[in-house]
Amino acid sequence: MTVHDLPAVNASLNGISAVLITAGWINIKADRKQQHILCMSAALVTSTLFLACYLTYHFSVRLVTHFPPLGWIQKFYYVMLVSHILLAFVTLPLVILTVIPALRARFDKHRRIARWTLPIWLYVSVTGVLVYMMLYQWFAPATPALPLK
Repeated sequence: MTVHDLPAVNASLNGISAVLITAGWINIKADRKQQHILCMSAALVTSTLFLACYLTYHFSVRLVTHFPPLGWIQKFYYVMLVSHILLAFVTLPLVILTVIPALRARFDKHRRIARWTLPIWLYVSVTGVLVYMMLYQWFAPATPALPLK
């Protein structure tokens, strides 16, 4: 495996995180606290691995890949990408602010912040997969990526 394989790894980690976040939510709704803790802990691990791989890729490769001009599809892609990036910046502090009260057994505070964290974290994970699929699989540009200047 090379650094150029990391976008696919990142998409996989995001997809796994989305499944684990959803399973964690289903488990807590069913009052299965142990399963909830396991799922959310695993989601935290896969999201952390994603962040490490993402940073490794972007600091190593330093390429810019442009989405092809495909009318409304291109507009949809950029709207999704911008919302994904903005919410990704919010996700890390939200996750930390959600986990700390849980670790301190402050479940009232944990629930209050988790109501915001879960949908945002899930959106970022799902759109991360969609960004990868649109950029590298479904609408991959014919020209190679360009190095950053």
